[in-house]
Amino acid sequence: MCRWVGYLGDPIRPEQILYDSSHSLIEQSRHAVKGLVTEEGTVPAPFTNGDGFGLGWYGHREQPGLYRNVMPAWGDPNLRDIAGQIESRLFLAHVRAATGTAVQQTNSHPFRFGRWLFVHNGFVAEYEHLRHDLILAVGPQLFENVQGTTDSELLFHLALKFGLEQDVIGAFERMVSYVEELGRSRGVAEPLQMTVGVSDGERLYAVRYASGPAVNSLYVTRDARDVRALCPQDERVQQLSDEAHAIVSEPLDDLPELWVEVPPATAVILEPGDSAHIPFTPRSVS
Repeated sequence: MCRWVGYLGDPIRPEQILYDSSHSLIEQSRHAVKGLVTEEGTVPAPFTNGDGFGLGWYGHREQPGLYRNVMPAWGDPNLRDIAGQIESRLFLAHVRAATGTAVQQTNSHPFRFGRWLFVHNGFVAEYEHLRHDLILAVGPQLFENVQGTTDSELLFHLALKFGLEQDVIGAFERMVSYVEELGRSRGVAEPLQMTVGVSDGERLYAVRYASGPAVNSLYVTRDARDVRALCPQDERVQQLSDEAHAIVSEPLDDLPELWVEVPPATAVILEPGDSAHIPFTPRSVS
């Protein structure tokens, strides 16, 4: 299982979200607080996410920047240096706890395709039995961009196949339907567990969904005042405009009033100064 964060708003240094809040993503990589749903059941807190990490950010170029490594996030001084030097108005960061695939750089999130970045917390149940069909469903053109072996990367490319670049939420609804139909045809009762974050550099999208009743957590700030409250001593954060949003696997501090839990089967669309929560319902691709 994993943890991830997304930020959209005025340009800031990623370290202000990744390191400076009281329960930052780097602190979560050492010990997460919220339990996680796995194929074996719910994992109680605390647990670590030390099987690699990644930071993807949008800057002045068409393609977003990407830095990934296989070491634990808390132990990489290069991440701290990069996160303290660059500034970005939109970034996604992820710390990984492997669920059966290798600890290697190409399996670290975020995954990138053109302008798009993608992070995932969850799993495809019995992935080893479904992987061949998932690969075939991606198709040869998109599969050329697949570098690793995770279920997460295949879910991203399936969403691309089902129209992500034209209809983000609809593409994920079609992807989920495909995976569920495939899994259940093979006797997998609850094939999918996921929170996902994805961006094209303009908007930040997220989905919280699972095939069964237990769903991994996802939270979003109500407004920019809550983002400013994350780092009360940071003058730069205090000067953020009302356009700022953060979305996270679990809260970055111990102030529950700052966070809205995203309901299960819900998609979130974040734009500068605006947010929308809409129902998420799998739809058949046939």
